Amino acid sequence: MADTRLTRRGLLGGAAAGAAVAALPDAALARRRRRRTRRTEVVVIGAGLAGLTAARDLVRARHDVLVLEARDRVGGRTLNAPIGGGKVVEIGGQWIGPTQDRLSALARSLGIGTFKTYNTGSNIYLRRGVRTPYASDGPLGPIPPDPTGVADVAGALAELDRMAREVPLDAPWKAPKAKEWDSQTLETWKQAHTTTDAGRFLLDVSCQAVFAAEPRDLSLLFALFYIHSAGNERSPGTLERLTNTPGGAQESRFVGGSQLISIKLARKLGHRVLLDQPVRRISQDRHGVRVECDRLVVEAERAIVAMAPAMTRHIHYHPALPEQRAQLIQRYPNGSVIKCEAVYPEPFWRREGLTGQAVGDADPVRVTFDNSPPDGSPGVMLGFIEGEQARKWGSRPAAERKAAVLRSFAAYFGDRMLSPTRYIEKNWTEDRWTRGCYEGYAPPGVLLDYGPAIRRPVGRVHWAGSETSPIWNGYMEGAVRSGERVAREVRAALRGRSRRSAAA
Repeated sequence: MADTRLTRRGLLGGAAAGAAVAALPDAALARRRRRRTRRTEVVVIGAGLAGLTAARDLVRARHDVLVLEARDRVGGRTLNAPIGGGKVVEIGGQWIGPTQDRLSALARSLGIGTFKTYNTGSNIYLRRGVRTPYASDGPLGPIPPDPTGVADVAGALAELDRMAREVPLDAPWKAPKAKEWDSQTLETWKQAHTTTDAGRFLLDVSCQAVFAAEPRDLSLLFALFYIHSAGNERSPGTLERLTNTPGGAQESRFVGGSQLISIKLARKLGHRVLLDQPVRRISQDRHGVRVECDRLVVEAERAIVAMAPAMTRHIHYHPALPEQRAQLIQRYPNGSVIKCEAVYPEPFWRREGLTGQAVGDADPVRVTFDNSPPDGSPGVMLGFIEGEQARKWGSRPAAERKAAVLRSFAAYFGDRMLSPTRYIEKNWTEDRWTRGCYEGYAPPGVLLDYGPAIRRPVGRVHWAGSETSPIWNGYMEGAVRSGERVAREVRAALRGRSRRSAAA
């Protein structure tokens, strides 16, 4: 199993993207006076999947590249945690499913295999104290069998899928009903198109599980775009694909953990990846860009910023960003999620005929998965605290939160869940270089007025990150696609420079 530690001089492991606030304490100012300067063709800011993929493609095209990462690790919003015996669990993004072709190709090229998420037996649905097992591969797919809400939510999901197909992936703000849909929240639409409490609850849980946000947070237009993006050029996305395990986004996991992809990518890039280098300022003029860190200045022809939009606003830009880009990144927050995992000597729920997957109202955890290693030992139960629950529980004492999570697990799977051998959690909202997961999302009005700025370069500065991808937006697949896209964009710009120089 790969070692997931890192040194500051070389790469032994990986995860994250980010930049820090522009205001510097006295010690930082003193270090700044001793900064060294390096020159390269392209500087990439952020060593997540997007930034590393872009760097790989540019190096393959024989360009000189440096990657700057704020943390002491690579991997963006993917992160492995050791659980003993050389095994890991993922406490960041982890799954891969059908139509995620570029991520699959990348993993194969690095010799990283996949295995199926455990899905043998029955799922659990818990609502108002009633615990109901249901077939994980039944005719309802991901919809639990609540007799008062099944037809209601099934109809709503079908209508959302139909509407989503009307949203252009490259330009959702050009949808025929863009103004109408971007002027309301998913909550507003839900209230008008569902009639039962159970149906609304199931739609709420689906929204929380996919966006780590509440229906009231999201523009309806953004939600429809996101649904449509969960596919590829041959197969349009559906909400079922986003929420399902077999045939869906949660179908498989990576052997060695998803962070291993970034670890291996960074190893191939070697000395080109520099850790502990939070970027404070990006300046540009007609000659190039100047990227300033505390101990380093990088001068380059082009810069790629490969981060969630919300985090890019912590960099100081000179000249200032154009109005549309500046306003966009003020309005594009990240979701709220705490990922919680409890380790047991074995996955005993399997012997009871259960998949480990549950949906219910045993707050704070509303969704669970069996997250055990490929060989099923030890047993690992994964639970998500998302949206409003994450905002509520994130400020509670860690011991209180752990106890509440284990009570949730016990409500779904019995009192044996109360006594794990180990407990691990990651609150992505408090992570200083991420400030939330799973992705950035657009509240009402943002796509319509500011959406075109999401990928548009600002002079010599180019934008990457999963939020910029029209395909599998917000997922690892989207991050990889964004890295490939921005590398093509930068290569074209550099070729244009060469042609102009030759003509002169």
